[in-house]
Amino acid sequence: MTAVVIGAGHAGLAASRLLTERTIDHVVLERGDVANSWRRERWDSLRLLTPNWQTCLPGQRYAGSDPDGYMAMGELIAFLSQYANRSAVPVRTNTNVTSVTRVDGGYHVTTSNGDLRCRSLVIASGACNLPNVPSVRASIPTTIEQFTPFEYRNPHSLPDGGVLVVGASATGIQLAAEIHQSGRPVTLSVGEHVRLPRTYRGRDVLWWMDASGVWNQRLDEIDDLARARSLPSPQLVGTPDRTTLDLNALSTMGIELVGRLAAVRDRRALFSGGLRNMFSLADLKMERLLDTFDEWARVNARNTDVDKPERFEPTRVPPSSRLQLDLNNGEIRSVLWATGFRPDYRWLRVPVVDEKGHLRHEGGVVDSPGMYVLGLPVLRRRKSSFIHGIEDDARELIGHLSDFVRG
Repeated sequence: MTAVVIGAGHAGLAASRLLTERTIDHVVLERGDVANSWRRERWDSLRLLTPNWQTCLPGQRYAGSDPDGYMAMGELIAFLSQYANRSAVPVRTNTNVTSVTRVDGGYHVTTSNGDLRCRSLVIASGACNLPNVPSVRASIPTTIEQFTPFEYRNPHSLPDGGVLVVGASATGIQLAAEIHQSGRPVTLSVGEHVRLPRTYRGRDVLWWMDASGVWNQRLDEIDDLARARSLPSPQLVGTPDRTTLDLNALSTMGIELVGRLAAVRDRRALFSGGLRNMFSLADLKMERLLDTFDEWARVNARNTDVDKPERFEPTRVPPSSRLQLDLNNGEIRSVLWATGFRPDYRWLRVPVVDEKGHLRHEGGVVDSPGMYVLGLPVLRRRKSSFIHGIEDDARELIGHLSDFVRG
């Protein structure tokens, strides 16, 4: 076997399509079904953050009647399944990779359905395999139930009573709003976050990211690449009415905002102060990005195509913000950890993973001959981890792989 692709999500399917175009024999290994993570590890109401016109893979574009809408999970699963069928992807489903080791001439891949040898390997298993829950979790009283987004499906998953949501990226704000709308009191612990409006000057904000070239910034054009790769997902939600769901919207609903969860001591949750500074920093970064859009529109004479520049109300600082929360008095019955995700490379027995669990790679070319990775944040461009961002990265990396295997 020339190549093995691990994972049949959007990245693995795109890699397979491009390997086929280059007539490179390969197989795609998937622990479950095609689009397994979307099927098994997402909550019921989730929609993509990106508009439908950005849902595209090599050789397939969105062809529906709602290009400015946002796909629900069922629609995305159908899109990816259809893509796999049309592209005749050689996928082996329900095949769990248990180890990959380096051998002469390539790699030995051990799976739940037998072993394989290959000259090259494409890791397309994603960046969100495990919830990234802080160690403070162990200090939460056992009387309080704890959940991650992998375990949460809808508010009925939670016990009655108050909920502490920890984390204010896209996942945290969406779930805080949904849980609050179910009638449960919600407290949201806010750390570093990226604020964006859903629409700007009459267009989806991600249209601006695309048109202005921000999405296409390459890794060598980004000042602090490590920081860019670790930023939380922007505070966006995909809804038919294109709602902006930011901290102002949440506080208007009646959700209580507190600072970053710093510790749990004596059955009390302790939150950091400084919400004002945290809000100001997120607002400032948003304003700078909007300035970039405005400058692009001015230079490219697009002011006639879109509305005039606009600015948004600063994030409102609560008149008073609690620094402590008693976890013993029944006010909080559950904690939902919306604190991000991390990849899982426990099956990878090649010394290419650093002490923090990240692959050592240069733009997706892993530090082992013939090994590649796709689908990680800011892999080669800012858009790398999004569905519409995979094609450019995959074409370059599969080209590199082709040169490698053909000597």
